[in-house]
Amino acid sequence: MQQFSILIPSWNNLPFLQQCVESIRKNSTHQHQIIVHVNEGKDGTYEWVKSQSDIDYTYSKENIGVCYALNTARTLIKTPYLLYLNDDMYLCPGWDAALLEEIKSIGHDQFFLSATVIEPFASSNSVIEKNYGQEIAQFQEEKLLQEFNQWEKKDWSGATWPPNILPVALWDYVGGYSIEFSPGMYSDPDFSMKLWLAGVRYFKGVSKSRAYHFGSKSVGRVKRNKGYHQFIYKWGFTSSLLTKHMLHRGEDWNGPLPEFVMTTKLKWKNKFKQLLSLLSR
Repeated sequence: MQQFSILIPSWNNLPFLQQCVESIRKNSTHQHQIIVHVNEGKDGTYEWVKSQSDIDYTYSKENIGVCYALNTARTLIKTPYLLYLNDDMYLCPGWDAALLEEIKSIGHDQFFLSATVIEPFASSNSVIEKNYGQEIAQFQEEKLLQEFNQWEKKDWSGATWPPNILPVALWDYVGGYSIEFSPGMYSDPDFSMKLWLAGVRYFKGVSKSRAYHFGSKSVGRVKRNKGYHQFIYKWGFTSSLLTKHMLHRGEDWNGPLPEFVMTTKLKWKNKFKQLLSLLSR
């Protein structure tokens, strides 16, 4: 029985996608539905995905970005849980058992969970920094498999980035990923903000669920949207206020998040940032 539906947007990144899918096949405790959205697929991705009997897929002739890709792939989901995974990630053994155990312990369906990522160069305080290679040819898979669970990291607050998981019903309730952030910069914190407004306070990074992230292999190739300014224009404050002061991302887990009260200092600081953002449009 399939437990999770794993959505993987991929844009001409075949070697990393193949490594990602193989890690799901090899290191999962349970069976899962794999759904790939193929953007363009001019590097052989489209042909390869079509040839894989255990992969469901959607396809666009052009790169439609992460937001549209995820929303399109969602139409094929067959399980109660949606897990968003980047194609340049490698899931470590037991990743899914830890998430499923956490889900069963919560007792309700108002949650957003993240696996704990290992990166060559940590992009945030929620990440474990250890370098096992930034390219497929350099990937030290065996060393990672021997060491991934040795690095100390407590459960942490503020799930935002993939790999992340939530009930499909909750995804649908908040409307999936917001297409105004296409192709995708700042779409992750925007999604977390939508969950916050829907009443979700259980944002948790699960330490025992681990994944290796080679790095942003698509971001450097795409024309970026002005996500920083878009977020401020939409919500009236910066994404860093959300992640630091509301989600407390990377801090040790202390249970569901408290309600947020905007201090006078933060209010005026973000009014200033909002003004600067409007002037830059």
